Formats: sequence, structure tokens, C-alpha cells
Amino acid sequence: MSKSSGLPRLLIGSEGGESRELDERDMRNISGHYGEDEEESERQIVVGICSMMKKSKSKPMTEILERLCKFEYITVDIFPEEVILNEPVEKWPLCDCLISFHSKGFPLDKAVNYAKLRNPLLINDLNMQYFIQDRREVYRILQEEGIDLPRYAVLNRDPDRPEECNLVESEDHVEVNGEVFHKPFVEKPVSAEDHNVYIYYPTSAGGGSQRLFRKIGSRSSVYSPESTVRKTGSYIYEEFMPTDGTDVKVYTVGPDYAHAEARKSPALDGKVERDSEGKEIRYPVMLTAMEKLVARKVCLAFKQTVCGFDLLRANGHSFVCDVNGFSFVKNSMKYYDDCAKVLGNMVMRELAPQFHIPWSIPMEAEDIPIVPTTSGTMMELRCVIAVIRHGDRTPKQKMKMEVRNALFFDLFEKYGGYKNGKLKLKKPKQLQEVLDIARQLLAELVLHNDCEIEEKKSKLEQLKTVLEMYGHFSGINRKVQLTYMPNGQPKASSEEEDVLKEGPSLLLVLKWGGELTPAGRVQAEELGRAFRCMYPGGQGDYAGFPGCGLLRLHSTYRHDLKIYASDEGRVQMTAAAFAKGLLALEGELTPILVQMVKSANMNGLLDSDSDSLTDCQQRVKARLHEIMQKKLDFSEEDYNKLAPTGSPSLVNSMEVIVNPVRTCDRVHTLIKSLTCQICKRLEDPKSADLQLYHSETLELMLQRWSKLERDFRMKNGRYDISKIPDIYDCVKYDTQHNSSLDLEDTLELFRLSRALADIIIPQEYGITKAEKLDIASAYCLPLVKKIQLDLQRTHEDEAVNKLHPLYSRGVMSPGRHVRTRLYFTSESHVHSLLNIFRYGGLLDEQKDEQWKQAIDYLSAVTELNYMTQIVIMLYEDNNKDPSSEERFHVELHFSPGVKGCKDEDNAPMGFGFRPASSEVCVSLTPRIIFISDHITLLSFGIYIQLSKKYCMLDHFQHSHFICNRTTRSRQTQAVLKTFPKMSPTEPGTVTRVMPNASFISSELLSMPAVKRFSVSYARHPTNGIVHRKSVMMSLCFGPCVGAGFEGCSLVPSIYPLETLHNSLSLKQVDEFLTTLCKNGSETQFKRLKCKWTNAFTFIITLTTKKTGVFVCADTSSPPSTVSSAGPSSPSVAGPASSNFRFNSE
Repeated sequence: MSKSSGLPRLLIGSEGGESRELDERDMRNISGHYGEDEEESERQIVVGICSMMKKSKSKPMTEILERLCKFEYITVDIFPEEVILNEPVEKWPLCDCLISFHSKGFPLDKAVNYAKLRNPLLINDLNMQYFIQDRREVYRILQEEGIDLPRYAVLNRDPDRPEECNLVESEDHVEVNGEVFHKPFVEKPVSAEDHNVYIYYPTSAGGGSQRLFRKIGSRSSVYSPESTVRKTGSYIYEEFMPTDGTDVKVYTVGPDYAHAEARKSPALDGKVERDSEGKEIRYPVMLTAMEKLVARKVCLAFKQTVCGFDLLRANGHSFVCDVNGFSFVKNSMKYYDDCAKVLGNMVMRELAPQFHIPWSIPMEAEDIPIVPTTSGTMMELRCVIAVIRHGDRTPKQKMKMEVRNALFFDLFEKYGGYKNGKLKLKKPKQLQEVLDIARQLLAELVLHNDCEIEEKKSKLEQLKTVLEMYGHFSGINRKVQLTYMPNGQPKASSEEEDVLKEGPSLLLVLKWGGELTPAGRVQAEELGRAFRCMYPGGQGDYAGFPGCGLLRLHSTYRHDLKIYASDEGRVQMTAAAFAKGLLALEGELTPILVQMVKSANMNGLLDSDSDSLTDCQQRVKARLHEIMQKKLDFSEEDYNKLAPTGSPSLVNSMEVIVNPVRTCDRVHTLIKSLTCQICKRLEDPKSADLQLYHSETLELMLQRWSKLERDFRMKNGRYDISKIPDIYDCVKYDTQHNSSLDLEDTLELFRLSRALADIIIPQEYGITKAEKLDIASAYCLPLVKKIQLDLQRTHEDEAVNKLHPLYSRGVMSPGRHVRTRLYFTSESHVHSLLNIFRYGGLLDEQKDEQWKQAIDYLSAVTELNYMTQIVIMLYEDNNKDPSSEERFHVELHFSPGVKGCKDEDNAPMGFGFRPASSEVCVSLTPRIIFISDHITLLSFGIYIQLSKKYCMLDHFQHSHFICNRTTRSRQTQAVLKTFPKMSPTEPGTVTRVMPNASFISSELLSMPAVKRFSVSYARHPTNGIVHRKSVMMSLCFGPCVGAGFEGCSLVPSIYPLETLHNSLSLKQVDEFLTTLCKNGSETQFKRLKCKWTNAFTFIITLTTKKTGVFVCADTSSPPSTVSSAGPSSPSVAGPASSNFRFNSE
């Protein structure tokens, strides 16, 4: 076989397909490097790095080369810069594979001559690098490949080609060779080495130009008043693309891998955004299917394996505006792992056969998402759908007040409140207007005590205080809701005045607090990391060097991921933190949130208006209020009324409470005691600088509890049970995060308020099964429809986010992808969705033993805590007939989220994650956790030793290890007999063991620690000094992920996923969801019909008030526009017109 002539054969963009034989040069190379007596099987492949030293020794290059050296048969040789510059190519080091690229000062001609002389395997073609240095050639090649470009024209100031130098400049446009470009337009030097790119603005926008340059410190551009184009040099003129201030940088490693990041456009203001470590902030982004094809085309067209290029996303399209050639991602460990792995496999695949090196292409689990099923067959994972509650938050707080002042009505009208009778104000400008009104009314009250201001002064002061918190409006931590009340607000609690007033009013609801805590961010990020383990190839060391299946799927374009979140700040930040852990992203959460998380506040998908209860929920709350006001012990009748489903969690809580009023009395007494203790602390000079968790002060803590003390017990002596969730919320927060205060009776208050909350919270979503389904459909019918659509789209093998078969060389399963849909929401949606699966008739628990066990387990769960997860996984068996029900296999999993106080004693035990799959059992990696002198064996946990105690986050748990304390103790003895000499490892390490299918006869294998994970974990903000209260709190909350958060907090661990059912067919699930959606839609229509009738009456009332004339309209749908009116005396609407009707469609 002859050697290749011309360009050597490349993995990318090669023109020839033949490989070269070993020649004399090869033999000299072998003997020269390793000696003539060296065995051929030990031959090393030398990868030469030929570039300027600044590039060769850069951090990204160093990180990648270190990983590349981990390939057994690869050696890296970096060419010294003085040799490259001063020595002839004959004296350059020998290599089998060459990574060489141009940068300032690099002798590209010599590198080309070296490649011709030695004929190594080239990672990046050298001749094409001449073209990359000329923007005209770059645009020509891109155009030839059919890649979208901004509209452009080239101005060549070449005396030999005068026809290409026609420039006509006007005030607001230029004409280049007959092509007109209106301002704003871009002017680029034809040399890619010249970074002085100018953007010219129209006079209507102030004129002038923005001058871009290579970053200097924290600046990348500067504004200039100069509006005329440059008169010397050759340039490309192109249309300015509106990108909303963001540029996308794409980095390929071969045609089948790309990493994308966005950054603030340097054209925006020239200020480079940097994080706390001084690095430029980059936003991780996902490429569309078309952009992935563009990345492949660019990589192949320019014959550059490692290649960077710039994308502009504008007007719904993506345009390539620059190709940079050899370029690395900065500060991404995942990218370094992936890049080294792709390059190493490339080199071995091309050269190992030639040098007779015993190496075969690794057939890794992540290449095709195949997993063993519970029935023992192999299936392909096709879809993962998860609905997840947000993470740990600060206590939510709320204040209601009735307002009648004209200023509030004017504000209500200004922002369209009369359109549907309610208004949400969240933007800084809107909140500032509410604050201005509060300040104005308070000032008038001070100046004129007898002025007619009906709003209570104390309420106005609280409104002003809350809105003035933090000194500025930022984030999503406060909002004001206004609801029109035609006849005023009925009085029902101690918050409101006793005297009823006639006339219309506005109910103002101020909400604040409820922010995601640092502990909540850790919970979400760690859960995201653990979530990877559900994907094939992700078991075991999900933070280790090999990477995991999910990350490989994601970067090779076969992971169709979308993340949705409701519009609450805590939910959105939870989604961002989870995405950071799931996809091994780095940096701040805000950029991740902006780029990765979609707001799903349309059509009620994940948001719910808790102030607009359904009739059914209002009746349920009234019944709950009635039952919980009894001063007698719970009777058998009360048990039947309150817990008709016989749920053990409800029955147990009722047994703890015994007498609801007496328990409420005790809770109120404990709250008073708590406020007294806090007051004493405030008077103590030693507490002056005391800082509580998440920057809270003792004053703010006292405000929280004092308000609950006032509101819980109403003026008539009865208790407002709607405050019980808030009480539990606050005491849970302080027990976990502010335990350093050593407040007395906190745990008793926790125990009693939890027992009350375990009744009130779940039963607010329905007491009987019918009520639960009615309320659940009102909350999450749109979400159920979306889940059904997600499953159907996967089943129909939709062509979104997949590689086109024509561009799929090198990908083992190009036509397949895993669809992941993550929905982050609040407690109401999680309760509702779980009730739909429990009570909607998915399966008959009398006929299906596994479902009966699942229902029993769910009935024993007391609380759907932070990070609760409902997970649906869809598999496809390609060996089954496409029309068979056995073709698609659905599994349903559930976790009640974060572990609560004392949960270890009475937590319900499920049957593990995919328990019937013996193949999975072997592949999972459990750990041994040492606590004092005994050990407990759990699986898929992360254990870090702090002060001779291990902390852990256990997400997946095998059925062998899900047992009560007695059984677990017996298993521990079995392990101890097997390993009598086993002792705890060093602090900061992770111990892992791999069991056999049979537990008692298991052979526990010690495995090395995950070094990189240990290092990154040691730097985690949760890994601070263990507080002196941590021992008491670990007993209270069980094992924890970290300690010392801001000095005095713990991060509770999360319950593992439990499989509710693992042998559902897609047809079963689809029919169930179809029936549910149909019934829910009918119920919803009846509800909307009633709502529209009320809305119609509301319009008539407003119109009559405004004009004094009764008007009746023919309408068959909800009103879209309504005439607004200020406050005035109410008038009675006349009888409805006979023309008023509903369209049944």
C-alpha cells in the first residue's frame, strides 16, 4: 500500500481513504525512541504539540494533555518554541500524530513543510489554516457549504482590482460595490488577525460607532463619536444582526461533538462581565438541531478537528460570523474530559492498527442508551420526565389589607387590573409605585390625623417596611397582588377590622420571603449530579474522569433536554442549580437560569393562583376549619370525616393531636414563649451582632414569630388553621438553620405543628378521593396534558434535536435520542400530580400487588418536602413488534424529597429503585458509611468524613438495603463478619463497595476514591466548620450533606427514589392520561362557565358604574377588554339579556 500523497489522511475532511504502511522512517522512529530490542507491543504513539509556547502551556491545553496521557499507549511531546522558530524542520522532534495550529508569530510555513516531511496524522489541517486567516476566504467557504451568513459585501482596496473598490458613503448608509447597507452595519478588516471591528450607528440613535478590539483588562470595546467609515485598508461590510446582547461561541472536537457557550456581546457596552474569580462569564447553551449540523459542516469544511466559531442568533435564525480555528473552552472540567477522550480515541483508532497495538474501540454504555429492564431484557431509554419541587427556602410571609384609597384604584386601572379583576405587581417600577403610595398616605396621616384615610396605619407601615427591605428591588423576592372586591372584603381573621364597610374595595396581598437558601442550592445541585445515574453509562463515579452517559449523550447531540420552571424565584433558581449539577456546568446560577431554564407561566403549566380557589377547595377548607375547631377529642366520626381514605400518615397525626383545639392552645403558648425568648436575646448586649442564617437578624426573626402569634389566634378566640403551614414552615426553618440560638421547647413546637400540618396541607387538596381528583385537575391539567404529549412525541420518534442520517458518520446511534423534560414547580402541583396517579385509576390495587404496595408506601409518607420528585421513564424494546404493547415500557418512580426531623425513626420504607432488576443491582455502586463504631450500608451515596462522622446524600437505594433498623443491624453484622479488620478511611475520602446479587454472600471490593470529586467537595461552601450544635441536629435531621453553612446550618439529605411501578405499558399510561384529561376538561369547562358568568356580571357592574347605563353584550367567551373605572358606589345590575349564551364548543 503506498503512502498518501498531498494532504495526509485525516479523521476529518480527508480526501483519501487509504492508510499508510510502516516505512523506514517509522522503523527509525521506533528504534530511535524505544531501542531495537523493545517489544513491538509496547510501542507508544507519540502525539506532538507544535505551537507557540503561550498556547502549548495554557491551562486548557495542559488540562487536556494531562488527560490524554492517561491513555496507556499515548505519549505527548511538546515541541520547544526555540526549536520551532530557530531549527530546520529536519531537526524537529519525531511524532506519529501532530497537533499544530497558527497563532501570532507562529511559522506556519515550517509546520506545513514538517508535515510533508514526516507525514504524521494531522488533527487540524495546516493548509486550511491559511484560509482561516483571511475573512474573505472564510466567508467564501461558508457560503459554498450552504451555511447561513449575515448579508455582506467585500471592499478590496487593491490597485490591480479597481472594480472591487466602489464605496459610496451617505449619512445613514454605505453602498459597497452596488450593495447598500443601512446603519447599523459592521465593518471588519479582511485579516482575521485584526480584531478592530467597528459598528456604525444611525443618526436617529445618536450616530457614532462602537469600536471592538481584543480584550484589554475588563474592556472589549469603546464608543466613539466618529461616524465615517475607514478610508484605508480592505474591509468586509455586513448587516448588523440584533442578538439581544449575546454572542454564542461553539467549540467542536470532531464533527460529532460540540460545546456551546454564550457571553455578553462585546458590542453591548464594552464591559467584560467577570465572576468573583475574575473570569469572563460564559453562559452554557444548548444548540438546536440545525446549529448542530452547522457545527458539523464547519468542522468538516475547514478540516479542523478542534475548531471554534461564532454564532449570531437573530430573528429566529442562526448565522456564522467568524471561524477561529483551533480553540478550546476555558474552565470546564467536563469539556477537558470529553475533548481528551474524543482525541485519544481518534488517535488510537487511526494509528493503533498500524503499529500493532492491542487496542479496540471502546463500546461504552454511554454510546447507546441501553439498559436492563426489570424483566431481564435489554431496552433503550427514550424519555425521562421529572416533576420536582423547589429546594429549601426561607419562610414565606404574607400580609393582607383591604384598600379603598383612589391612588390604589388608579394603579389598578393603570396596569389593566379591570381586565379580569386582579393584578400582579412584581417589576421594580411597579413595586416602587406601591411604595410611593404607602409613603404618601403615611405622610398625610402624620400631617393630618383627622384625614379620611381608611387604610390602617399599622398595615401601611408594614407595607412600607417590607418594600424598603434590601434597599433596592431586585430578584423575585417580593410581589403585590390586587383583587377587585365589588362589595368589599368579608372579615374572617384578626388581621382585618371588625366593622363592615360598603362599596367596592381592593384586596392587597403582599408576599415576601420564600427565597431559595444556600442549602437549597446545594440540595438541587447535588440532586442534579445524582440524577445522571439514572441514565445508562452513568452509574458509579458520576464525577470521575470517565464521565457519564448523560453528559456524553448531551454533548453528542443525542440528548433532547428542556427545563421548565414556574415564575417563582425559588423555583427558577432550583432549576438552574439542578441544571448545573446535571450537566456539570460551572459558574454562577444566574447565567444558567437565563440560558437554560424556560419560564412556564403560560397556560397554568406550572403556576397556580393560590388566591383563586375552586369552589371544591373552598368547601374543603371550610370543612377542615370546622373539624379542627372542635374542643373535644377526635371521635370515630372525625376520623371518618377527616381521613376517609384511611391514610396511615393522617391517622398517625390525628393520634398525636388527640384534641385539635387543645393542641392549638399549646402551639400558641409555645409561640408566645418563643417570642419572649427572642425579645430577651435582643435585650442582651451579647446578641447585638448576632447574625442568623441567610443574613437574617433577630429583629426580623421576631417579626416573623410575632406576626404568627397575632394571626394564629383570632379576636374571637378561635384559631385560624390556615396559619398552621406557616408555623410549621418557620419552626422547621429555625430548627434546621438557627439551632445555635438554643431556644427552649423548639422541638416540641416542631412536633406539634408538624402533626397539624401533616393533616392540613395534604387535606387542603381534597379530603375524599373525588375531591382530590377535582382539585388536582384544576391545578395541573395543563401539566398532565404536556406529560402525555412528551411521551407521545418520543413514541412517534419526532425528528427534533437529532442528527440527519446524512451527517451521522461516527455516531453509533445517530437516529436515536433521549428526551428529558424537567418541570420545577411548587408544592401544590406536586400534591396534585401525585393525587392523580394515586386516585385517578391508573391501576387496580386489588389486582396488581406492586401497585398496592406502592399505594401503601405513599399513604405512609407524611410530607412532600423540598426536592420531592415524581419521575416517569420510558423505554423501548427494539426486538418487539412496533405495534405490540410490549414495545414501550414505562416506569414510575417517586421520592418524598428532603429528610425531615426524626424521619429516621418512622420513615416509610419502599422497595428501592427498579428493585426487580438484578442486572442493575450489580451495576450500582453502594458505599459503606461509618458512624462511630458501627457501619451502615447504603447505595449511591456520597460520603465525606467531617470530624470523624460521615455525611451523605443517598439518592438511589437498592432493595437489599431498604429495611428497618433491626434488619439493617443484622445486615451490618454480616458485613462486619466478612470484613473484621475494616476501619474508617481518612477524612475527606469516599469509600465504595460493589455487592453481588446475593447480599449475605457478597464480596465487598474496595475501590479507589474519586479524587476530583473529593477536591471539589472540599471546596464547597457547605464544607465549613462543624458547629457545636451539629451533633444534636444530626440526631434530629439524620445524615447530612454538609455542615457549617454560614456558620450554623446543615443541609439534610434527600430520600432515594423509590419505584412505584416498573411494568406499565405506554398504551396503559396514554389511555389513563387521555381519560383523565377528558374528564378534567369537562370539569374545567363547567368551572370556567361559572367563572365567565361572574366575569360578565363584573363587566356589567363596571359599565353601569362608569356610564350609569346598563349594557348587555352577546358573548360566548371570557372578556378580553374591559372599560376601567375608579371606585364609586356600587349599583345593581339588571336581569341578564336573553341573548347572553355560552358556546358549548
